[in-house]
Amino acid sequence: MAIAPVPDVHLEPAWQAGAPPASSDQWMQELGTLLAQLENAADTEGQPPAPEGPTADTQLVHRRLGIAASLFTALECKHAATAGHSLRVALMCSAWAARNKMDEAQRNRMEIAALLHDIGVIGVPDQVLLKPGALDREEATVMLRARQMGLEILRRSCTSPEVLCIVEYVPAWYDGSRTGMALRGQDIPLGARMIAIAEAFDAMTTDRVYRPAMPQERAIFELFECAGTQFDPVLVRQFASLHEADRAELHQEVASRWLHALEPELANSYWEFSGPAPRAAPGSVDSLFQAKLLDNMYDAVAFINANGRIDLWNHGAERLTGIPAGSVRQQQWHPELLNLADEKGHPICEEDCPVLTAVRSGAQSLRRLTICGRSGRCISVDSHAVPVITEDGKTLGAILLLHDASSEISLEQQCQNLHDKATRDPLTQVANRAEFDRVHAMFVAAHQQQQVPCSLIMCDLDRFKQVNDNYGHQAGDDAIKSLATLMKGACRPGDLVARYGGEEFVMLCADCDNAAATRRAERIRKALAQMPQPKLGGRAITSSFGVTEVQPGDTPETMLRRADRALLMAKANGRNTVVQLGSGSAVEEPKEKRSFLWFLGSSRPSRIIEQVLVTPVPVKMSIEKLRGFVADHQASVLKIDGNQVQLEISEKPTSRLRRLTDRPVAFQFDLRFEEERINKDLDEGEASSGGIVRTKIHVTVSSRKSRDRRRSDVAERAKQVLASFRSYLMAIPEDEDETPGALVKAKRMLTPWKGKA
Repeated sequence: MAIAPVPDVHLEPAWQAGAPPASSDQWMQELGTLLAQLENAADTEGQPPAPEGPTADTQLVHRRLGIAASLFTALECKHAATAGHSLRVALMCSAWAARNKMDEAQRNRMEIAALLHDIGVIGVPDQVLLKPGALDREEATVMLRARQMGLEILRRSCTSPEVLCIVEYVPAWYDGSRTGMALRGQDIPLGARMIAIAEAFDAMTTDRVYRPAMPQERAIFELFECAGTQFDPVLVRQFASLHEADRAELHQEVASRWLHALEPELANSYWEFSGPAPRAAPGSVDSLFQAKLLDNMYDAVAFINANGRIDLWNHGAERLTGIPAGSVRQQQWHPELLNLADEKGHPICEEDCPVLTAVRSGAQSLRRLTICGRSGRCISVDSHAVPVITEDGKTLGAILLLHDASSEISLEQQCQNLHDKATRDPLTQVANRAEFDRVHAMFVAAHQQQQVPCSLIMCDLDRFKQVNDNYGHQAGDDAIKSLATLMKGACRPGDLVARYGGEEFVMLCADCDNAAATRRAERIRKALAQMPQPKLGGRAITSSFGVTEVQPGDTPETMLRRADRALLMAKANGRNTVVQLGSGSAVEEPKEKRSFLWFLGSSRPSRIIEQVLVTPVPVKMSIEKLRGFVADHQASVLKIDGNQVQLEISEKPTSRLRRLTDRPVAFQFDLRFEEERINKDLDEGEASSGGIVRTKIHVTVSSRKSRDRRRSDVAERAKQVLASFRSYLMAIPEDEDETPGALVKAKRMLTPWKGKA
């Protein structure tokens, strides 16, 4: 189909050389803006920050729901994971509404609907709700009926028809293809369309028993994939923009609003009485020691109560099985959870299960078994099931210990040995930069070979020069040691913490994906911000964090540059925040027989690969991803012509051996960007809002130097660089994409790059 050309759009910063001087009216307008900001800062200076933690979450819910908070408490008692999901969705949607300046009454109704849209989970049987795996068709039908049950529960107590309508249409699909839903498109309540996007994003970025959390960038990609069918395409673009903002600041603003601005009468006006839930007593010193011991044990430990539910799943169990603790806790124990088998490979049934036998008979069990570990590998383990019995003979449950009995030394043990032998930074006693540089390449290579994720956290103390200038270098040293102590405390077996330089630290996280590394960075950030510094007069310091995960085509250098870029974004977003970049390691490798056309013949000897890629994000977002690829690969922009870009990339070998074939290979990337607009059966108002937009990229990879064309490894090198390009732009080959539609030429977003060519 012919593609209509679109005129170039040239974007140039106002401060660029040659810009005309600002008029006096412009200066007065800027001055007025600054004065307004100062006034707002003065108004909010005395307002205390919103607290954090489980107690704070309870306070937030009670302030927002009022007398209906008992419904949320019931959901929390039934399934804490769903309650946590609902609270995160509500906070996310409220911040989104504030950014879009939504009407206050409409925002209030959406917040209540988001908190209680999954209340029907209370009626779901435990065997479905706690199943340690994906649901079959019948079980999925039960979960769909839970939506209707939740609506019935709310109809008995909620006086707002608007809230009920939002909850009813959260499951509706934008294109109207979901059966049982009378509304479609813009007729679906705005709150329902926003909650649907937010809850899908939270579900994808949260650990489940049967799959780990998805990287945030990958989750945004999936939302764009479903834009126009399941989700409102305009709202998806808005949400992607919200994702780039300082989410910690947005969360703080919403929490402060709920705690300080909401009146109890307003919260109760939606309902036709319950007090706050009692606070849990703080743990004793003994329990803290025991928890620390369990968390740092290399062996797997699980606590199973008398009802057969898993109460504890330590880090050793996560490492051995690959199942995150957050997704398995309170699930029903079953031998199929780990695919338990005897030494001959015969599956263990419930009657022969050592855990259930210990609970029933009160007898210990010590056996050699096999389990299904990471990447589907069979691992031989020594299992020890110990019953827990009170003095009066009552059985409370059982403890399961699993020790890796395989003859092969695990990846984590190798990394731990490297960590133990590392040279130390004299001030902080963590690894120094030289040791980090030595380990990083082997660390990445080992994880890529084992096909397990690994992540890199990079952090930097905020405004550290002011600490040294105002309080002295001893105070600065103490601040550095505080951050190092927190990072060492967050280490697990196989991790490496290093002082990268000055007040900057890095952490290699073994067997850890983007989402898990981000949670660890967030815990360190909060702990540091709440830690008084004696030599700073009791004040606390803050730090900014950049997080990334190894992805296809990565080298240690590109991974490090991407983490550093995330750190710079965190600094630019106001500091004291965590920014995550990267699509993660779960990106499918290209199918060579379908994805690549090889031109190694004599007609065009320099061309290696030609490929047409598609990505469901708009061209503007694709260009931003391309900027990251160029920065992290240190590519040179040779030429920009409208919607076409020409890059040069020097690909260095990953081998440490010095051979002729280890010389860098210079590749030329020729890229042409187009936007596709999918023509669907949209109403006039929906079509005018932009519809569904995605990006099409024509890629040609060539070798720049004639001597490189004769090398045997040039094709493999080119495939690796293209795999990295696909990871950054989250693109797939066009012949693997099944989305129909007509092409519309993109607006040229590349002209701002001309200054860099």
